[in-house]
Amino acid sequence: MATSHVQRIHEVTEREERAVGPGVLVARLTYFIVGVIIAFIGVRFVLLLLAANQGSAFVDFIYGVSGFFVAPFYGIFGNTPQFGASVVDVSSVVAIIVYALVAWAIVSLVTIASRNRDEV
Repeated sequence: MATSHVQRIHEVTEREERAVGPGVLVARLTYFIVGVIIAFIGVRFVLLLLAANQGSAFVDFIYGVSGFFVAPFYGIFGNTPQFGASVVDVSSVVAIIVYALVAWAIVSLVTIASRNRDEV
């Protein structure tokens, strides 16, 4: 009988330990979404660096999706991407840095009072 009671307490404790707060969930979701955005921008950077053919469906898809996220950073350093020519797209690098900092700031604000901060 005592073993059953101890086992139930252990199960409840495990459930409480596995349960994460809403702040941790928002943090994980933020990191996931920004990670996907940064991955698209990173692939864009490599494709522009290697002068990938925009006629390819995959390359056109990557340029289309990532272009939306990089567009606010065009013109910061006076250059725009030239498709079909090898170019270091500084706008993509700036976008990656800015999105990473914004994600870090959001996660810091959301988890500032979380007791599960280590689980992020």
